[in-house]
Amino acid sequence: MAVQDVVQIVMRDMTGADIAAVADLCFEQQWPHREEDLQTLLSIGSGLVAEIDGRIVGTIMAWRFGETFATLGVVIVAVAHQGRGLGRQLASAMIERLGDRTVLLNATEEGRPLYSRLGFAEIDTICQHQALAPGQTLVPLRAGERVRPMGAADAEALAALYNSATGMDRRILLETVLAEGSTVVLCHEHEQKGFAVLRRFGRGWVIGPVVAPDVTGAKALIAHWLGMQSGSFCRIDVPEASRLGTWLEDIGMPQVDRVTRMARGTAPVPGDAAKVFALAAQALG
Repeated sequence: MAVQDVVQIVMRDMTGADIAAVADLCFEQQWPHREEDLQTLLSIGSGLVAEIDGRIVGTIMAWRFGETFATLGVVIVAVAHQGRGLGRQLASAMIERLGDRTVLLNATEEGRPLYSRLGFAEIDTICQHQALAPGQTLVPLRAGERVRPMGAADAEALAALYNSATGMDRRILLETVLAEGSTVVLCHEHEQKGFAVLRRFGRGWVIGPVVAPDVTGAKALIAHWLGMQSGSFCRIDVPEASRLGTWLEDIGMPQVDRVTRMARGTAPVPGDAAKVFALAAQALG
């Protein structure tokens, strides 16, 4: 009679000392995350790792936004250990930690069936566009509008815009990306109406979050950063409903991938002041 080996999986909290191993798993999946990117994600959230014989073979991270919402990301299982239910174990363990919060995530095509079984429903599609940034793209501003660098006095207004646009308390996330990147503000008659952040990520630069009152304002903000980064590798993740996809394709930023935004629980309800036209990161929602 054959004796089947029993594989013991140890699940524990992720620490900063694990980041190099998490980056190796990202590399295996052909994800672009640098160790610095992962360290930033962990600094504002929490994570779990799954180990077999002392080696990390699975990961998951979560970010809490107030008492009502949370997001999941960096859900990875090493190729050699896929198909054994490890992803489900990690997701279930983290969801339990998040309590009664609505949980959101952006699922790959491969991961979508798992999350559906865990009670997640599809609510949107996120389109990933990237390329070497094209030359200056002109987007005419309307009367009374201008795009200017962020000043210290803008922080509260931008936080209010971001919270309204997402329907969640995103203050800690915004503070982190503002500190890491550079930000421009869309103003109308001296009132802040939107903003866009440019920061290092993966192979180059990511533009996001982008928050604006409408698609014209979003284009002006995005065009500013693409013009400033002309010739550099840039990425932007936009909701399909943003109506930016065709314009991005036309100016030389093709779509290279797409993920499905899903929610377990009641999805957040954004306000009317502004909309999210680009994500801070797929993991963060």
